[in-house]
Amino acid sequence: MRAHVKWTPELDEQLRSLRREGVTWDGIAGAMSLGRNTVLERGRKIGARRLPPAPPPAAEEPRDRPARQAGHPTTWAMITAGTLLEGEPYPYPVFL
Repeated sequence: MRAHVKWTPELDEQLRSLRREGVTWDGIAGAMSLGRNTVLERGRKIGARRLPPAPPPAAEEPRDRPARQAGHPTTWAMITAGTLLEGEPYPYPVFL
């Protein structure tokens, strides 16, 4: 059995900073030379969380173009890409 760990503010901050960087619990345990469950439980106790991933940049829609009608070839192609309907015409005769 391993010796009891005496958690210090420095160890807590090291654990928090590694977790903020996105390091897994296994990676943190290896870096701190401690058991995985030891760092996992301490991390939960002190609230060490992984930062959420940054949101992707928002693609701005041009505001000056009108919406396309149902079945428009461009939008129909985007909707059906990679499906059984890819390359098939829109099922209603809107654009001939």
